[in-house]
Amino acid sequence: MFTAIETQKAPKAIGPYSQAVLANGFLMTSGQIAIDPNTGKLIHGTIEDQASLILDNIKSILSAHNLTLSYVVKTNIFLTDLSLFERVNRVYMEYFQKPYPVRSTVGVAALPLGAIIEIDAIAIL
Repeated sequence: MFTAIETQKAPKAIGPYSQAVLANGFLMTSGQIAIDPNTGKLIHGTIEDQASLILDNIKSILSAHNLTLSYVVKTNIFLTDLSLFERVNRVYMEYFQKPYPVRSTVGVAALPLGAIIEIDAIAIL
């Protein structure tokens, strides 16, 4: 079994899924795209703007269970353009400290709502 985690400080799910769940000592977020939680709209700024908003939204989801990014042990990043990899890395390093979580970065053909980046995270409790 698992427990769903929801917060108004992060975007609502755009489909039939939870923002995050608690299960077996882990908090797992759904993939987050650059949706402004206040407007519910995808932002179309730079990759840096989008990555920052996504990581802020993940921080908000974690904080709903009194966790911070320091509890994150794994992330997945999906990019529609892998040439943005280094720019995303620079933003990522502003949010995560060494030792960094393990991570996969995958190039994909498309993402929901025309997004160019999506990130999900797994944190330990």
